[in-house]
Amino acid sequence: MDMHTVVVGTSGATAQDVIAVARGNARVELSAAAVDALAAAREVIDALAAKPEPVYGVSTGFGALASRHISPELRAQLQRNIVRSHAAGMGPRVEREVVRALMFLRLKTVASGHTGVRPEIAQTMADVLNAGITPVVHEYGSLGCSGDLAPLSHCALTLMGEGDAEGPDGTVRPAGELLAAHGITPVELREKEGLALLNGTDGMLGMLVMAIADLQNLYTSADITAALSLEALLGTDKVLAPELHAIRPHPGQGVSADNMLRVLAGSGLTGHHQDDAPRVQDAYSVRCAPQVNGAGRDTLAHARLVADRELAAAVDNPVVLSDGRVESNGNFHGAPVAYVLDFLAIAAADLGSITERRTDRLLDKNRSHGLPPFLADDAGVDSGLMIAQYTQAALVSEMKRLAVPASADSIPSSAMQEDHVSMGWSAARKLRTTVENLARIVAVELYAATRAIELRAAQGLTPAPASLAAVEALRAAGVEGPGPDRFLSPDLAAADAFVRAGALVAAVEPVTGRLA
Repeated sequence: MDMHTVVVGTSGATAQDVIAVARGNARVELSAAAVDALAAAREVIDALAAKPEPVYGVSTGFGALASRHISPELRAQLQRNIVRSHAAGMGPRVEREVVRALMFLRLKTVASGHTGVRPEIAQTMADVLNAGITPVVHEYGSLGCSGDLAPLSHCALTLMGEGDAEGPDGTVRPAGELLAAHGITPVELREKEGLALLNGTDGMLGMLVMAIADLQNLYTSADITAALSLEALLGTDKVLAPELHAIRPHPGQGVSADNMLRVLAGSGLTGHHQDDAPRVQDAYSVRCAPQVNGAGRDTLAHARLVADRELAAAVDNPVVLSDGRVESNGNFHGAPVAYVLDFLAIAAADLGSITERRTDRLLDKNRSHGLPPFLADDAGVDSGLMIAQYTQAALVSEMKRLAVPASADSIPSSAMQEDHVSMGWSAARKLRTTVENLARIVAVELYAATRAIELRAAQGLTPAPASLAAVEALRAAGVEGPGPDRFLSPDLAAADAFVRAGALVAAVEPVTGRLA
């Protein structure tokens, strides 16, 4: 495990913290200030619990049952029961990194001192994360309102020593056995604590944070592959001139144009067509790459702003305020997060679509300006990359379906008490698939464009140094293309891994300088 430590305080967390814990297995520690805040808020809850007047979440039922006053001797049972009854998820298991992000972000809110949870509950949450114990969480069960209820409930169940969890060795066992094996005592929940463990947007937020990190890499990678395709198609780089983008000052557009221009520096291919086969303009998929990629970058920037705000938030209901009041609220509603999850899926689908169109041009002898059909070594004897483009098109088609907003839907629940929900968890789940598909689509363009660059070099033209660096790095990684002495199945999975790892960006930056 990575020995990096993330200290959880009272003022939220950063995206880097989430990534470190979810993907890097960083250890988690509570700050002294967080422990003090937890203890102070718990004193408020204990005082309210001792009063005869009912207080929501402390001495009442929940949701549509909030009007029932619960006697002191039944309150521990109530907190256990809300966890058990809400752990009703179904479907495939959710990825380990998502569950770790979910648990860490719930701990982040608990540590704020606004939930009324005892310090020992928060410490047990940290202990479970540090032991590498991952609750079994299922695909379905959250409506993105009142928190990601079923997913968080399955996590809380593990804290109680119930249900199933995965150990650090990857084996799923009863949670009680795993806690005992790591010397962790199961928690016994008291007033307010069961509710506080369930009432957050942590699952959808964790998936948003990780999607933003992945998309940042993919947008930069897509700028590079767009530049490679422009070059291989003998397009003109004049459309990338900064003065053109300055008069339409969308920040992302300017960044993408600059990235592409730097990749193409020193190319002997751009504009080459003007010598022998003049054409006034390149196709939209080539000429408008900065506009489309850039709009996606600006959408990503907005999503990052929303994520940062949510990372600084304490999402629970009711909450303990700094003046000692305990107030009900609607901060658990996932709309702010759900919207940007859907926005990102729409932008990613469009990026995938324009990427596929460039690949198709590279393969079409009538539009590729001198490249062989389907980039085949011997067209007719082999089909070249024909079916690689089919695969790319199938992925684009799925992305378009996944771009339909989940947040536009709402299904009432809890006997109409919870009559409007965000569907943010669903938006996050489909965005994860979208991000995976986008990486594959960019990988296909990379595979085709580098093959085309090699063919242009064989024609006696001089590709840009950054383009050659991309080709060399891809081949050094073992991603082979068809050649005169062999025909290989397109190694698209290896190209996909190359893109996901950020290796394409790393390959060209020694030539281009740091890309945005």
